[in-house]
Amino acid sequence: MSEAPPEVVASLRGLGLIGADEQPAMIPLTGGVASDIWRVEAARGPFCVKRALAKLKVAADWRAPVIRNEYEVAWFEAVSEAVPEAVPEILGHDPQAGLFAMAWLDPSNHRLWKADLAAGIADPAVAHAVGDRLGRIHAATAARPELAERFPTDSIFHAIRLEPYLEAAGRTRPEVAAELTALVARTAATKRCLVHGDVSPKNIQVGPAGPLFLDAECAWWGDPAFDLAFCLNHLLLKCLWVPGKAAGFLRCFERMIAAYFAQVDWEDAAALETRVASLLPGLFLARVDGKSPVEYLTEETDKALVRETAIGWLKTPPATLDALRADWAKRVSAEG
Repeated sequence: MSEAPPEVVASLRGLGLIGADEQPAMIPLTGGVASDIWRVEAARGPFCVKRALAKLKVAADWRAPVIRNEYEVAWFEAVSEAVPEAVPEILGHDPQAGLFAMAWLDPSNHRLWKADLAAGIADPAVAHAVGDRLGRIHAATAARPELAERFPTDSIFHAIRLEPYLEAAGRTRPEVAAELTALVARTAATKRCLVHGDVSPKNIQVGPAGPLFLDAECAWWGDPAFDLAFCLNHLLLKCLWVPGKAAGFLRCFERMIAAYFAQVDWEDAAALETRVASLLPGLFLARVDGKSPVEYLTEETDKALVRETAIGWLKTPPATLDALRADWAKRVSAEG
């Protein structure tokens, strides 16, 4: 429990979400680094409020424009038109205050996918549903090129994704800086559909009607390969976090790919897979040598394995995602 920030309370009153004299309790929620997030205990019932931060809560000096909050809401709105079951309801938005309110997802029937994976619950059906919904979002928004004008967020995506992940990793590992620079240039130049930008298990709630996507602060009209590679990357890394469940995580990797590519109709599927397979190694390296390393890889031997593998893949990109998966399976098995 914490004292409600006056400016947030004023904003919620202006949005009509609390009464004129109401002083709701606000409970800070943890898990993200880019925003302040609260559960608001209001007379109307609980809901969630999210306010973007200019400086992210990480050790490195990582800053991003607060206006990304507006594009996050716009992403939710666009997706709610195409795949409404994939997102929570937006209750109100105050762009001047840099915040929005959305429906509270009751943890009694909404599980955080990251928590499931951390517990070793590698359910291929969940991975399939995530891949299916992500593919449907990309397909639906690719069919609406006018959305590109609604998301002029190239500079934000660079500030919050390409620079802290790929460029920062290149500065740390100059032996693959040229390869990472090329990935940045290609990704930035590829414009196909509406991209979430942070499709991570920590941003996916598994509810009664399937997975819901949260935290779309990196929303961008660009390369769908980024979303798929970003999520698949987490499944590979989880093999080191819960090594006894590596086979399950790799099965989830396969199922997500199959479900996703079943929806690809906006471009040649083989070309898209090539981009995913070459981008994923850069993101893999970034999670140990970029500005946002995963918190659960603490052993130097695990970091060294990720680093060695990623550099090898960057130098000689895997031809397919299946080849990448198979190579990682052998390395994890040997490590175990």
